[in-house]
Amino acid sequence: MRVPVIRKNIIFTPDSRRVVARYFMNGDQRTQQMVSRIMMLDEKQVIDTLEHTLREFARRHRNISRIFFTHCEKIRGIIEGMQINYDGLSEERKMLIGSYCTMEYAIESAAFFNPSIVEDFDQSDLEEGDKRVIISFRATGEGHISSIVFRRGILDKNNDLHIMKIGNNIDKAEIVHKSLYNKERFLMKLAEMHTSDKYSTRIMQDLPDEFEYAALKNVVNKALSDPIIRQERRTALEEVMWLADSFYDLQFKHDSDITERVIFPISDSESRGIEDARFVRFVDDDKSQKVIATYTAYNGHVILPKLISTEDFYTFRVMPLYGAGAQNKNLALFPRKIKGKYAMLSRIDGVNNYLMYSERATQWNNPVILQEPRYTWEFTQIGNCGSPLWTKEGWLVITHGVGAMRRYCIGASLFDLDDPSKEIGRLKEPLLSPREDEREGYVPNVVYSCGSIIHNNSLILPYAVSDYSSTYGVVDLVELIEALKKSK
Repeated sequence: MRVPVIRKNIIFTPDSRRVVARYFMNGDQRTQQMVSRIMMLDEKQVIDTLEHTLREFARRHRNISRIFFTHCEKIRGIIEGMQINYDGLSEERKMLIGSYCTMEYAIESAAFFNPSIVEDFDQSDLEEGDKRVIISFRATGEGHISSIVFRRGILDKNNDLHIMKIGNNIDKAEIVHKSLYNKERFLMKLAEMHTSDKYSTRIMQDLPDEFEYAALKNVVNKALSDPIIRQERRTALEEVMWLADSFYDLQFKHDSDITERVIFPISDSESRGIEDARFVRFVDDDKSQKVIATYTAYNGHVILPKLISTEDFYTFRVMPLYGAGAQNKNLALFPRKIKGKYAMLSRIDGVNNYLMYSERATQWNNPVILQEPRYTWEFTQIGNCGSPLWTKEGWLVITHGVGAMRRYCIGASLFDLDDPSKEIGRLKEPLLSPREDEREGYVPNVVYSCGSIIHNNSLILPYAVSDYSSTYGVVDLVELIEALKKSK
């Protein structure tokens, strides 16, 4: 028996007009040549060139002059290495240099997909049956670099989604790196990353049990300055800083709309993108609430599971996940603790669904297989499509399965509330499969979601269409639960 899904006619598509001002570095030698040419300009030429640049780009970015100053500061060492008095440069010349170290990047130009949805913290001034929601998306631009962007909307009593107007500019956050690290946990994560302990242990041995970011950076930079350093050691040291840079806080300006805030790759661990954030509204035992997401950081070679949390969507805390269960992709946090412990779904082997518990939200060990591929449409792999949803009948888990021709479908399972290792039921057939008009895209034959909610006794299921665009469907919750209970 198939459970009907009402597909809604709203579509979120890539938009190449959404651009962010990104730091652009063309190598030390070419940067020196560029600075030399700018230094040959007299002050009037500098001002005229800068004004022309501002005229072309100021309306496209929030406070572009501040961005230019920031990007000029990034190459201060190169400028001073050219025997130029950096502090003696005029403000206009610094801005002009910074403009040459800046490029526009269209964050949503290639794909706008893998959505998740959570209730907004603010539910004031709504009609009966309405709910204000925040939807996150994986936005992908040139070079397949992914970031996280948001849309705010209202679900009405008919489960129709009304999206709020999008802001004019995109705002990148201010970054604050973690200042103090625990050496034992830091070394544990390096081991999980398979960083050569011959070099990482040596570099860490002189640091205290709790060490500062600046102290680690000084030690690593001193070792990297060795002109005859071996490549194996250089790689290990770079991975040490790669991990250290993976802890940070993000702070957005309060005059930015949520649609203008982009969580863009910051650290080297994310240099090739931030993938598949699964956001969930987490309620702790003391009734305090925050929105937490797990996501995958990718640098082109290695993936690093990470956690991001916020209480207001202005300030975000980012940190890596540790442990034998914090491997691969597809981690999804339960929205509340179970018997005093955090609970998480994962797919550590790339094939099966796992369950694990922890005293800490960032440390995960002892994963236990929860589900294996059972039906033909999921023979390649089974995983979650976002965090479990609490219902009085059990934990509702939206799953994905991969079958023949790498076709992705969406399924559903139901688990016991007190013991989620007990499966109550599982749909034998997909809940959602790619329709004929959903098969074409960046990656064909895929429907995929990173998180759903329950509203007006219905499952609200945002999903991606062939890794290109996004939409959503609505499922009657009573009908779905009954089908799951009968499927055992």
